[in-house]
Amino acid sequence: MVIKRNSTKLSLVVGAVCATMLTLAAPAAHAGTAEDDHTATLAALKAFQASAGPGAAIHAGGPGQSWTLSAGTGTINSVRPIRPDEHFRIGSQTKTFTAVVLLQLVDEGKVSLDTPIADYLPGVVTGNGYDGTRITVRHLLQHTGGLAAFNPQVVIDKPVSNPDGTYALAELVRKGLSFAPVSAPGAGFTYSNTNYLILGMLVEKVTGQPVHETVTKRVIEPLGLSRTVFPAPGDRALPTPAVNGYHGLRVGSFYFWTPALTYDPSLFSSAGAMISTLKDVTAFYQALVAGKVVSAAGLAEMQKVREAEPGVSAGLGIHRNELSCGIVAWGHSGGVPGYTSKTLVAENGRHASVVTNALFQVNPPVGQLRELLDTALCEDTAQRS
Repeated sequence: MVIKRNSTKLSLVVGAVCATMLTLAAPAAHAGTAEDDHTATLAALKAFQASAGPGAAIHAGGPGQSWTLSAGTGTINSVRPIRPDEHFRIGSQTKTFTAVVLLQLVDEGKVSLDTPIADYLPGVVTGNGYDGTRITVRHLLQHTGGLAAFNPQVVIDKPVSNPDGTYALAELVRKGLSFAPVSAPGAGFTYSNTNYLILGMLVEKVTGQPVHETVTKRVIEPLGLSRTVFPAPGDRALPTPAVNGYHGLRVGSFYFWTPALTYDPSLFSSAGAMISTLKDVTAFYQALVAGKVVSAAGLAEMQKVREAEPGVSAGLGIHRNELSCGIVAWGHSGGVPGYTSKTLVAENGRHASVVTNALFQVNPPVGQLRELLDTALCEDTAQRS
């Protein structure tokens, strides 16, 4: 995730300077007639990609119509546009899927948003200044429980893995709670993966199934998202076709890339393990905003927001974005090794989903991503036709 609150952003690999170097010429853009029909978005995409990974793509449109633009390449040392049906790791966009399952359980009367997490998971959120009797399910969903920011891959004292290299949710939560609280429950917004790792434990406790199976059965399969996967612990493969992910470095007009490090998906689990495509992840958010995934009451709860940063307010697993043209769009961003992505869907049917195949800690292209999404969602009437 490239916005400030995402705690899954990783430090750049210094050794990337010695990695494969791409041609220093400006990368070409690839599309069909969409290039001519969406010139402003194409320009914004090129500006974003020039500060992002080897490639970038946007899948966007309005009711009943979608188009895709790509710039750069999905594979270094080649000219291969990123396509909307190629798999990539969506990172923290996983959080919206986890939140949807929780709201479904609320609809079914199995979970209450304003019940303390200690009532469901006694003894889990306790010690080091944490009191699970004061932190509710709603607090966790909205990142307002005061939990410290936590990225399980970049902390010096890393979580302990199982003998097979996978990670248990309980161990990840224990490590996340080893960092002291940053505020009292309900007092402020602090984005933390720990919130959604705890919620993953809650899903497993209530359903009696691993969280990846529950999300698959309750969300992925009913929506027919055939190219979306919540991988089981130990399944490190990225399905084909795939966008290749990279670590990298940009210094002026020079840029260097090396393949992203392999990791077990259970390291991010219910906070960021999922895989999807631009088309599939767009379809998911479209169904959610249209009220096809949770009840009307559940969606209303998800869309109760508080300010997270200028122009963006946080609901329950979904963010409200106010665009320059007055449109309000809902979605989430994601960032894990090799990928940065974000999807926004407006109630008027406009939608845009972006991916670039790198993740940056230094100089992340936050402004360029925001401008790209704003441009695509606010295109004038002539461009929408």
